[in-house]
Amino acid sequence: MSRKIFVSYKYADTNVLSLTDNIWETTKSRDYVTKLQEILNENDEIYKGENDGEDLSDFADSTIETKLKKKIFDSSLTVVFISPNMKNIYESEQEQWIPWEVAYSLRNKKIGDRVSRPNGMLMVVLPNQNGKYDYYIEDNTCNYCKCRTLKTNFLFPILKKNTFNHKKKVESDCDQHSSSPVYTGDHSYIESVKWKDFIKNPSIYLDNATRKREIIEDFDISKMLSDDLVF
Repeated sequence: MSRKIFVSYKYADTNVLSLTDNIWETTKSRDYVTKLQEILNENDEIYKGENDGEDLSDFADSTIETKLKKKIFDSSLTVVFISPNMKNIYESEQEQWIPWEVAYSLRNKKIGDRVSRPNGMLMVVLPNQNGKYDYYIEDNTCNYCKCRTLKTNFLFPILKKNTFNHKKKVESDCDQHSSSPVYTGDHSYIESVKWKDFIKNPSIYLDNATRKREIIEDFDISKMLSDDLVF
């Protein structure tokens, strides 16, 4: 059965790896959404975000919020594109669309007589202009277990709170981590995956997000937004 997938992202972030050989063409994170739409279509999934030509800029925030609520309500998975400049550090979470979309995705929702439970969630990390992911994901940070480090302080607080939030996290048996533990298995409700890994086999990651949706009670889910500035 086809899944309906909402995508949350910072439209105009241009600090992402170019998707074209044309030096006069600037790639934005929105261009990765277009690529994702193609991937979803090939896998018989249904994209529920706005289309590239669908300009919402002239609408009041309340109107945009209503439109987005309907799209998220009618979806079962939310994919969040992580990109280098996705945050405005001079605004709170409550003033930015990505955290609002994440918070709404994680709630039980009701429109009329219809009820929609929390979405499955997935963070897909986009490469920066140099093709690197280490602004958020750093690989092989331990010489022994070759684990990776997620720099969760980079994220919006609501995303950070929903990583490493399993109620019974399992620690790795590597004894080389005195400052902070390394976790294995389902440690996070919102998994993080690099774009280059995701596109090789998207169904693996979408299936896993769907599976976690069915065991959401195993996680401490944070649904509230902060009114502090995002640093």
